[in-house]
Amino acid sequence: MFFAHVFIICLCVFGAFSDEHNHIYNDREEVVLWMNTVGPYHNRQETYAYFSLPFCSGSKQSISHYHETLSEALQGVELEFSGYEIDFKVDVSSTVICMVDLTEDKVKAFTYAVKNEYWYQMYIDGLPIWGKVGERSERENKYSIYTHKKFEIGYNGKQIVDINLTTEKKELLVPGAKIKFSYEVIWKLTPVKFENRFDKYLDPNFFQHRIHWFSIFNSFMMVIFLVGLVSMILMRTLRKDYARYSKDEEMDDMERDLGDEYGWKQVHGDVFRTPQHSLFFSALIGAGYQLISVVFCVIIFAIVGELYTERGSLLSTAIFVYAATSPINGYFGGSLYARLGGRMWIRQMIVSAFLVPVFVCGTAFFINFIAIYYHASRAIPFGTMVAVTCICFFVILPLTLVGTVVGRNLDGQPDFPCRVNAVPRPIPEKKWFMEPAIIILLGGVLPFGSIFIEMYFIFTSFWAYKIYYVYGFMLLVFTILTIVTVCVTIVCTYFLLNAEDYRWQWTSFLSAASTSIYVYAYSFYYFFFKTKMYGLFQTAFYFGYMALFSGALGLICGTVGYAGTNFFVRKIYSNVKID
Repeated sequence: MFFAHVFIICLCVFGAFSDEHNHIYNDREEVVLWMNTVGPYHNRQETYAYFSLPFCSGSKQSISHYHETLSEALQGVELEFSGYEIDFKVDVSSTVICMVDLTEDKVKAFTYAVKNEYWYQMYIDGLPIWGKVGERSERENKYSIYTHKKFEIGYNGKQIVDINLTTEKKELLVPGAKIKFSYEVIWKLTPVKFENRFDKYLDPNFFQHRIHWFSIFNSFMMVIFLVGLVSMILMRTLRKDYARYSKDEEMDDMERDLGDEYGWKQVHGDVFRTPQHSLFFSALIGAGYQLISVVFCVIIFAIVGELYTERGSLLSTAIFVYAATSPINGYFGGSLYARLGGRMWIRQMIVSAFLVPVFVCGTAFFINFIAIYYHASRAIPFGTMVAVTCICFFVILPLTLVGTVVGRNLDGQPDFPCRVNAVPRPIPEKKWFMEPAIIILLGGVLPFGSIFIEMYFIFTSFWAYKIYYVYGFMLLVFTILTIVTVCVTIVCTYFLLNAEDYRWQWTSFLSAASTSIYVYAYSFYYFFFKTKMYGLFQTAFYFGYMALFSGALGLICGTVGYAGTNFFVRKIYSNVKID
């Protein structure tokens, strides 16, 4: 019975692609107006339930159907039935919703909302609608509230394709006054097609601005230059190294001892030595491969399916894909740990499976306490927490176990091209700029340079009122980031090995992952100079989730850097004859 409940929960989560409506209406059929949230305009994530302000609902008491998805609960979507009587293609003249007596407390609540520029959000047939609570008179320092909502709904055939809201009739907020809330509905036939109804919410002038195109072109040219430079330098340098090492092999032992031997060949007996903390390292690599798969799949689904048109569908897709790709995590993490000689594979599998969920849930639950304190709609319900926990234990963990077992059996045997010495070789002194710490810090500069313009557009879409829809650009930038990261980490690793420092595994991972440091530093600049956010809740929400975003990006870049460098290191040492 318990597993049946878990199955139902997962089915609800994974089946969250469908909306509560099928978007088809017959004449005079019920159309539901949902009240969502209200909050300050400059703090997009600081939202509260619509009826937390002393608004009133209509007289209609019941509706035919509605269900909330997991992604809506996680995003703070708190739909409440408005009570407005709206039927398909039936005009409604100005109708009184209710009368509200303005007590001192209600005046204070409305005044605070107007002073802080509160906006509310509503939904009709999945289309968002925004309205302003009220207005402040600068001269008289008086506050007014809009009491009339005028809906102009466009339809094409049996489908709703357009909605416009006009707020009218300002009423002064004075204690003891009575204000009348009303609404009206006007239906209009429009030629807009249903598949194009979200176009009005998009901003082509912003996302397809010439600066955006220029940044893509600039990053693309950086890739061509960097790949050419890396190929030229490494091919010429490696050719000289191979020639020198071949000449060394032709010498007798006496000449070889008297010769000046140096370079990456000297560490061939240690370059494939197991890195420190191999369990944690392999867990990071496994989680990184999984995140790469998630990002790639979600971008493809967003391009093909236009996920931005359905409320919560992007997050639902991400949750589903993350759970479904858990075997990838187990396969790559488990096989790497086995090749490195690890024996505690169950512990490694558990760490790998819960590495990302623990940090995500930990950050979300921390912010949740602040949201609860503020009585914000962003507070995650207890039932949602239980559902997420069930997904982690009964979906992600078993699938990761399957991937780990398969990976250990199919790709878990060491296949290094060089033998590993029993005694580690001492690492010689080198110049300060060749130290791993310096290489790690410098390694993330170029990858960040290739994406920082795109970061601005992504940040703006998430923290401001822009819908990100140019996922083709995102896929191109993700590809550019991957190529730049691989090239940079290969160069960094070559310099490190040439200095006879064989600690390349962690260095290659961290030098690529350091991109996240610069992304998080950029988030500070964006917060203070590009937004008008304020308050403890919004600040904690912003920097908490930006830390998660930067960490996930660092994990992806680190895995890409290690994968490319691992191929490079194996290639150069397999082509050298080792005595």
